[in-house]
Order: sequence, then C-alpha cells, then structure tokens
Amino acid sequence: MTGSGTVKRAFIAHEAEAQMEEQADVEAIAGKGLRGDRYFSEIETGTFVEWESDEQRHDGYDLTLIEQEAVTAIERDAGIELAPGEHRRNIETRDVALNHLVGQRFRVGDAICRGDRLCEPCSHLQRITHDGVLQALTHRGGLRADILEDGMIRPGDAVEPLE
Repeated sequence: MTGSGTVKRAFIAHEAEAQMEEQADVEAIAGKGLRGDRYFSEIETGTFVEWESDEQRHDGYDLTLIEQEAVTAIERDAGIELAPGEHRRNIETRDVALNHLVGQRFRVGDAICRGDRLCEPCSHLQRITHDGVLQALTHRGGLRADILEDGMIRPGDAVEPLE
C-alpha cells in the first residue's frame, strides 16, 4: 500500500444497529460527521455515544474508515466474510495505510480530515456480526477521524495525506 489510495465504498446507517446503506456519495460536514448518519444529528442515535461533552464528541467521531485489504485479510486469515458495510465503518478504502494517518491531516474526496486514533473493533461489532471478528480486526479495524473542512466523498475519490 502506498501513502495515497482511493475510496471504494461509502456507507451510512440512519440509526443504531440499522444495516449500513451503501451510498453513491456522502456529504461530510466539519465537526458533525456524514449527513444522514446515526452520529450526525444533535441527538445521536448510534450505540457509541459515551462522550461527556461537545468537545469530547468531536475527537474521532465524525468519520470512520477501513481498508478493503483488511476486510479481505480477515476472510483469508480467519474465515470471516463480512457483507458490504457489515464492518460498520463509513468509508472503505483501497491502497492507503490508514494506521499511518493517526495524527495526520488528509484529504478524502473533497473533505479535509485529521486521523484521531485507530478504530479498534468492539464487542458490539462482534455481537451483531460474527464470532471472532473482534480478534480478527484488532489493529486493522480502521481509523477514526475528525472532519476539518466540509466536502463530498464518492467512490473513486482520492484518499491522500496532506502533511
């Protein structure tokens, strides 16, 4: 994988535990997330709403990304096949090392983001998907990012570091 890659798929879910719906494009709004997603509204409807303040809410909750290569690897290595969007991440990428974007500014489509931290899998993901997915996705579960500047994101768009 190189320093830059592409968006392969974009997903949102309108409420907690709802099936992720693939989108032709998504609107990324700085400090809020993806329009229409469960974490975008003022009253979040997602399951991961443990923040205690507005300031804490904006640390890595706007956008989640996962490498398509990681999804392929867990199928190969652990025999776990995830359906499109079943990983619960908003953006599926190709040819970009997302772990290297922690603490870095990057462009995804027209939006400017900053990688906040790894998006490690949780027991909730395993509960609603497959036994073993938690272990299989450890350290390759993707990236949590803050949206710094608004923009549209579409499959085929570039994902590239800015620093």
